[in-house]
Order: sequence, then structure tokens, then C-alpha cells
Amino acid sequence: MSGELTQSVIKRVIRQVGLECAAQGQSLSETLVAFMVKAVVLDPRNDFNMDRILTENDMQDLIQLCVTRLLDTTNPSLSTIKMQVYFDMNYANRDELLSEQERVLEGKVAPVVRAITESGPQEEMENVYQKIVTYALLRSGLGSPTDVEAIREVTAALQSVFPQTEMITFISLSKKDKEQQLKDLAMLVTGIRLYNKQCQKGGSGIDDLPNILHEAIPSATRTLDERLNSCQLLAHRYTALLESMQEDPHKHSQLSTFKLKEALFNVRQYEAFLCILQSNAITSAQEVESLDVKFEAAMTVLKNTVQDETSIESKEVFPLFMELSKLWTGYQNEMLLLSFLTNMADNLQQFLEIQSQLFPEEILTSLLEGVTVKSDEERIKETMGTRVNVSDFRNQEWLFPETTDNFDQLLIQYHGFCAHSIGVKGITLPGNPAIGILKHKEKYYVFSSKEAAYNFAQDPDKFIQLNVEKAKKYAELLQLLELCHQFEYLVPHAQARNAKKGLMKSPPKCDSGTQTDTHILPPTIVRSYEWNEWELRRKAIKLANLRRKLTHSMQTNLSHMRRENFTQVYLPKVVGTQTKRDNSSNVPKPQIFLKGLRGGSSTTHMVTVDLTRPLDET
Repeated sequence: MSGELTQSVIKRVIRQVGLECAAQGQSLSETLVAFMVKAVVLDPRNDFNMDRILTENDMQDLIQLCVTRLLDTTNPSLSTIKMQVYFDMNYANRDELLSEQERVLEGKVAPVVRAITESGPQEEMENVYQKIVTYALLRSGLGSPTDVEAIREVTAALQSVFPQTEMITFISLSKKDKEQQLKDLAMLVTGIRLYNKQCQKGGSGIDDLPNILHEAIPSATRTLDERLNSCQLLAHRYTALLESMQEDPHKHSQLSTFKLKEALFNVRQYEAFLCILQSNAITSAQEVESLDVKFEAAMTVLKNTVQDETSIESKEVFPLFMELSKLWTGYQNEMLLLSFLTNMADNLQQFLEIQSQLFPEEILTSLLEGVTVKSDEERIKETMGTRVNVSDFRNQEWLFPETTDNFDQLLIQYHGFCAHSIGVKGITLPGNPAIGILKHKEKYYVFSSKEAAYNFAQDPDKFIQLNVEKAKKYAELLQLLELCHQFEYLVPHAQARNAKKGLMKSPPKCDSGTQTDTHILPPTIVRSYEWNEWELRRKAIKLANLRRKLTHSMQTNLSHMRRENFTQVYLPKVVGTQTKRDNSSNVPKPQIFLKGLRGGSSTTHMVTVDLTRPLDET
């Protein structure tokens, strides 16, 4: 929608519409109301200009139009939209459903697990052991904690693999190791109980799931097939009646073409949902067949391993018991999926009740007098011999089964309906890929006839826009034809499942800032780097010094007599060195004579005489 239509205005309109509907006795979900508000704004017949701000009068008109459409119980379009909202809010595929079931189971046993893992050495071992028995029973889903016989079987099985004497070791483990060991013990106990049941030695509270599934799946499949055939027949009748009215507008002047088209879209959407459920039922049937083979093989191996032996190594038999437990969990999952599919199919029935009110069987039969009703298969069979001539289109790319890899896996637009008939005729005709698939702007389109393909290919953008305008007029086509991406302001139903406010959840916004680091990468200092050229030369000479290197060679049997090998080494040179000649110099020896020290009178007079020779005489 326009940016001018702010979230606050939308929420106000939705809240007011919901209050007025509740005052009229209709309690509707906020998701449904939100979608209806946007559908009314999109409808060009209501003349809402999305390029300007809504006035107070516009808002009141919008509220009244929404309330009128939501309270119109004779409107097939409203039933279709309710069906779409219900399916998108409640349907989950296999992985989603099993993940949710695992989450629910974890929540169910969480208090028991907490009580076991948080128990200390001071607590009584008997109480903790009894809690482990309860956990194993709850985890397996085989019996009720109030069933005395089931508790007795679980206790006996647990004691055979985990006697109470091991409780001291168990208490000393970490919380994570305790939780893992509890899961392993629960699987072992489940496998032992299943083996005992097979040997007719127990099995209290254990249902025969394989036989139950063998009866329930075919029954559910038959029910889905019957409902699918019924709605397909109704769609074929509506299509034939609309084609007849378009050929002769005065033939059924008392019949509302608009209502008839809405009824057709209603059964087509119901058919699409039933096909999804039917595909899931077929997958469940195949999974059960695979489980039967694996379970029988695992049980046979276990019987051959155990036989009548009284003592068996745990490493041999424990994996077999755990494999039995895993396979039985697979049976339980298939029971859950089958129950879910059955409930979904039953709840979808209520959205088809409008058909019998608008067009009872006797009235529809009288309207179809003289009209040929063709099934989708018959329409496709009629056009199997025709195909597009590629040479007639220079700028268009056509795909055919024999020239295209993975032809069946191409994502066809408009849910596989003819791309031409939707916008031109306003009806949903099955497309025949054998005529040729048109690839336009990386999207693929199929057609119900060669003429429709040629007309569409002349100006694809024009017909695509016609289909968009038709979807604005019939809001239920947005999901039926998978056109939600065409409208950025319409949030898909699939996103509403996780939103508390349904379709009206506003996109998250926040203030943010960024800053560039000075040094983004960590420092990489190369210690061996040298910038000095002479230092690099010195290292190069040092590396190239081969004077003290020896070359070794050897010969093997394979290289014998192949060729002659030569090696060369640098031999050390005989080198002598000579120093400078020795030389010396002498200096005169100092000689001093003292005269007058001996003889003479009492008074002596000493005279010093220097007898050192001159330097030039030495």
C-alpha cells in the first residue's frame, strides 16, 4: 500500500473493523481482518486512491465496506479467504510438525529431567531411580504413568540395563552427560519392551501401530480422493457454465457471473489444499512401508542375536534395541502426521458449505442442461496434438519436454493455470505444458490452447497486467495464483504465522552506525625482511658457498647401467702465509759511578760519575 497509509492508520482501521464485527456477533481473527482491509483497498471498484492520504470519510467508508464483506455469509470470496488464512496459519510440513512435536515432548519431560539431573548425592537413590523410570515411560509414549503394569515392565527393563548399583556413578556425572544417558536409557527400555511384546512377554499400553496405520492410511487416502473428485467435478461444472454464459450472455441472465466465478475460485483453492494433503498422505504411506521392512529386519536380527542365551555382551545387543526404538518413533510420527492431515481435511470442509447454499444440486443440474462438461484431463487430452511453432516467434523462447532438462520441475506461474484465460475470461483453465511453455523474463507460463498461447505471446506484459488487475478484483486469487509477490504492501500469509499481529506486523527498524577501523587486518611483521641491499648480497653469497659441501651419489638396481654419473667437488687449496721479518733495537745501559764512598777522612765527599755510553756509540 502507499506509504501515506501509515501503520497507525491501518491498525486503527483493523481495530475498528474487528470491534464492529464483534458487536454483530462475529469474532474474527486480526489476520483475516487485516487481509480484508487491504483487499478492499486494492479493489478498483471501491475507488480508493492509494497515492493520497486517507481522509476521515475515506476511513469510515473503508471500515463499512470491510464490515459488510466480513459479515456477508453468502459471499464465496469470504469463505475462500477464510480457508486460505486457516490453512496458512495451521498447516505445517513434515519437518515443521515433527520439530514441534519434539519440542512439546521435551517440554513434557523437562520437569522430570530437571529433578533427575539436579539431584545431589544426599538425595535417596530410590527416589531418583523411580524418577528415571517415569522419564523412560513418558519419553517413549508407550503407556501411562498411572498404569501399574506398564510401570512394572519399564522398571524391569531398566534394571536389566541400569541396575541401582550404578546410581552412584550416574549422580557424579555432569548435567549434560546425565541428560544424554537418560535419552539412551529411555531408548534401550523402549527397545526391550517392544522385543518382549513381540515375544508375547509383555507390552502393556503398547498399541499395534503398524496395523493401525495399515488401516488408517488407506481410509484417509480414500476420503481425500472422494473429496478431491467431488470438488473437481464441481469446478468442471462451474467452468463449463461460465464458458456457456460467455458464449451466450442472455442464456442465464438471472445467474450472477461474479458469484459463479467466486464459487469457482473457492473450489479451486479447496482442490489445491486437498492436493497438498493428499501428497503428504502418499508420503506417509511410503514411509510406513519402509518402516515395516526395517522393523521386521531389525526384529529378526535381534531374535537371532538373543535367542535363548542368558548373557549377552551389551555392545552387541544395545544398538539393536536402540534401532527398534528409533523405528517405533517413526511409527509414532506417522500416526501424528496422519491425525494432523485428517483434522486439516475435516476442518477445510466447512469452507465449502457455501457451495450447496448458493448452487444446490438440482439448480446446478438444470443450469447445465445442454452444456458439455469437460474435465481437466479431457481438456488437456484435446490439445495434446497441438503445439506452438517456434519459428512464428523470433523474440520469444519456448520450452518443450524433449528439448528441456528437468521439464517437469519448472516453476510454472499461476499455479499451473492458463496464463491467458485468467485475465481475459476470468476463469481458471488447466494449462497443457505439451503445447509449449513460454519463458518470459525468467518466468514460465502455460496455456490451455494453441490460440491462447499465440495471443499471450504477442504481448505478454499486457496479459500479465490483466491478471494482476483481476487479482485486485478477486482478492482470493492473490494466493491461489501465487501473486503475493506482485504486491509489496501485502504481507504473505506464510509470514503471518509467526507474527503476533498477523499481516500487519511492521518491518523492524533501528538506528545504526558504522566506523572504519584504522587497521582492519592484524599486523603481519615479517622478521626476516631485510631492506639493506648489501646485507641481501651477503646472505646470497653465504647461501651459494659450496666449498665445504660434498655431493653424494648412489646407485640402485633400477639405475644400473643406465648412464654414467659424475660429481665434482671443490678440493681445499694448499696455501701458505708469511709474516713480516723480526727486528729489534738496543738502548745503552745506564751506568752511574759514585766516587768517594770508601776510604778517606771522616768526612766524605761523594762524586757522581755518569759512565753511560752515548747513544750513537751503541
